[in-house]
Amino acid sequence: MAAFGGRACVRSLRGGVLWRSSPCHYESTATRHFLGTLQKLPLQAGVRNFHTAPVRSLFLLRPVPILLATGGGYAGYRQYEKYRERKLEKLGLEIPPKLASHWEVSLYKSVPTRLLSRACGRLNQVELPYWLRRPVYSLYIWTFGVNMTEAAVEDLHHYRNLSEFFRRKLKPQARPVCGLHCVTSPSDGKILTFGQVKNSEVEQVKGVTYSLESFLGPRANTEDLPFPPASSSDSFRNQLVTREGNELYHCVIYLAPGDYHCFHSPTDWTVSHRRHFPGSLMSVNPGMARWIKELFCHNERVVLTGDWKHGFFSLTAVGATNVGSIRIHFDRDLHTNSPRYSKGSYNDLSFVTHANKEGIPMRKGEPLGEFNLGSTIVLIFEAPKDFNFRLKAGQKIRFGEALGSL
Repeated sequence: MAAFGGRACVRSLRGGVLWRSSPCHYESTATRHFLGTLQKLPLQAGVRNFHTAPVRSLFLLRPVPILLATGGGYAGYRQYEKYRERKLEKLGLEIPPKLASHWEVSLYKSVPTRLLSRACGRLNQVELPYWLRRPVYSLYIWTFGVNMTEAAVEDLHHYRNLSEFFRRKLKPQARPVCGLHCVTSPSDGKILTFGQVKNSEVEQVKGVTYSLESFLGPRANTEDLPFPPASSSDSFRNQLVTREGNELYHCVIYLAPGDYHCFHSPTDWTVSHRRHFPGSLMSVNPGMARWIKELFCHNERVVLTGDWKHGFFSLTAVGATNVGSIRIHFDRDLHTNSPRYSKGSYNDLSFVTHANKEGIPMRKGEPLGEFNLGSTIVLIFEAPKDFNFRLKAGQKIRFGEALGSL
């Protein structure tokens, strides 16, 4: 019982129907009549009909903001770590390499770098308007410190697109090839590491190694390969060393975006075999090389093997982000950064034929191939024990300058 207007209003439930006393009944009838009239009125133009959503819809996860937030936070954390490392290096303290974990490498490899590299390659081939060439190339020159006085054509208007500018030729006298030393630099770049190959492990950068067999691929049982048959008990390194008393050496050269992007023959040798590994296109800058173990084994690469006067010799062009295009001048069948490939696969091509029993002879300094942007060249070769490198880790080097000699 409740008081309403001074009179009693009694409510009871009879047979599932709510009954009210007379005063309450009239109030309820009037209210229902008023609400029904409102529902029949047409809505005015511009008035929105709002609906209440469930509370749980307010907490729906948005993937893009979350990815941006976590990715930005992680990138910031990595930059802070690099800042701390630089501070410790200035104090003269040696910092052990901190390698990426398996999930970090998997996360990085999930980024569509191959697709982005193909898109970048097509963008670089778009012809620029004549009036836009100088400002675009000038910005690139200023950003990466390109020395255009060495270019065969210094006029920036001559280059129709960025791809032509990246693959610009040099003046003949700009890079004299050293004749006093048996091995010269195949390209411009920065020396990351060099030395003897020990225990079938190659040094990627100081303190970080990768497997020689994973990098070059398993030894094929074909007669055209430059290394002889060996028993399964031999290490992969010993299978490559063809002469008693020789050692296996390596040298890694990183090409920055502002460097000359063509590479040349580092010595007089004969190329007998090509092996192409499709793969990822992760960045190969020195910071990444210190962070990701076997980085070069993950990335797409073209391995040229053959022999020189001291035995086995190989040159490997390693691809990177925006560097999916690797060209070898005498290999028209090579197509890199294809849209589809089988993970862990590789394809071989022998240059030894019935008509050509030896392969393709290359002279020191002769043009060999080119990248569309900076990347990495890895030399692995056999030489006598008294072979000496004339290098320092981290030094800048130019095509034609001496790497080492006997």
